[in-house]
Amino acid sequence: MYVNFSKNLEKNLKKYYKKKELINSKYLKLSEPIYDINEAKKIFSNFLKGKLSQGDNVKNFEKNFSKINNCKYGIATNSGSSANLIALTAIKNIFNLNNNDEVIIPASTFATVAMPIIQIGLKPVYVDVDLKTLNISVDEIKKAISKKTKIIMPVHTLGMPSNMPEIIKLAKKKKLLVFEDCCESHGASIDGKPVGSWGLLSAFSFFVAHNITTIEGGMILTNNKKIYKECRSLREFGRIDQENIGKNRYYSDKYIKDYDKRYVFTKIGYNMRMTDLQAALGIEQTKKMKKFNLKRIKNANFLKKLIVKDLSKYFFTTENQKKYVNTYYTFPLIIKEKINFSRKKICNFLEKNFIETRPMMGGCLPDQPAFQNSPGKIIGKLKNSRIIRDRCFFVGIHPNVNQNQLINLVKKLKKFLN
Repeated sequence: MYVNFSKNLEKNLKKYYKKKELINSKYLKLSEPIYDINEAKKIFSNFLKGKLSQGDNVKNFEKNFSKINNCKYGIATNSGSSANLIALTAIKNIFNLNNNDEVIIPASTFATVAMPIIQIGLKPVYVDVDLKTLNISVDEIKKAISKKTKIIMPVHTLGMPSNMPEIIKLAKKKKLLVFEDCCESHGASIDGKPVGSWGLLSAFSFFVAHNITTIEGGMILTNNKKIYKECRSLREFGRIDQENIGKNRYYSDKYIKDYDKRYVFTKIGYNMRMTDLQAALGIEQTKKMKKFNLKRIKNANFLKKLIVKDLSKYFFTTENQKKYVNTYYTFPLIIKEKINFSRKKICNFLEKNFIETRPMMGGCLPDQPAFQNSPGKIIGKLKNSRIIRDRCFFVGIHPNVNQNQLINLVKKLKKFLN
């Protein structure tokens, strides 16, 4: 029965995708998930076979994604935010960090960079960013290091790699741990070395808007086996190590005897597993990541030329760094100083003309309501982070965007300015 139904399903899927055409809409969306019959077949096949929860697909996705990022181990999670929380918890447990030990992060970033730091009792230290890259400033990191500093947590903002060679050099000198937030930077690299493989561990997000997607989902990568095992346990209720459980199924200690290891919990953990259905999507998406990123880069370079040619009086954007590959989650535009229009006004105009926009993530995080009275420390005046807070917005350049849409975007900007 399943075989017949499966064949009919595949036949109908082929008909659907044969008819389906990409419509070059006048609506320039910020992001758009891109998938075809391969993802659909994989999802339906697993659904019909009843392979739903964490299983072989998750293992294969972890193996594939870690391999292309030059890491030994992958731990799939239900979101990038969960990946950050598990990774930071693992670091705190393994390295015996104390409450209020400090984690240096960029002030201009997404909320769930700082939130898990606070949630596990550590303290975020906010430092300014470089306007050329929107990434954490190495000079500002140096100013922020104190006796309580334990972790540097660079974020590769919108696909632009942070200055990892200098950050790693500084971390080694000061004996600090490096945890990379790569949630927006799938496939980005420096001199051929992928982001996510520079530090002790890293976290990625596969949210529906990102370069590849599992709808919701995340991944921790590391080359450290101890961290790998700790993250696996934390992801799943704090269970005892479940690998090779068949060789010795039972656990005993002072209080419990011959207890099935599948229900033995050795630490306080979470339930943040990825489903096999999500991983099925991720396996197919990973195969297309390079192609997707090349289209993003092509779109970004095309739009950048148009901005420089026609609108450089009003806007600037990030600058390409030598030997850096930026995979452009989105395309940022920063309104120059002494320009007599507001971001609100221009974004409202663009939205009315079917061009979707967003401000720059959390802007300047310590200025956000949730963080104003939360634990944290600010280094310096955060001048650039507040410029980003007030004058930066971004637009979509995902693979479904075509050059006519980008030309139309520039036309609309010129119309607004005139």
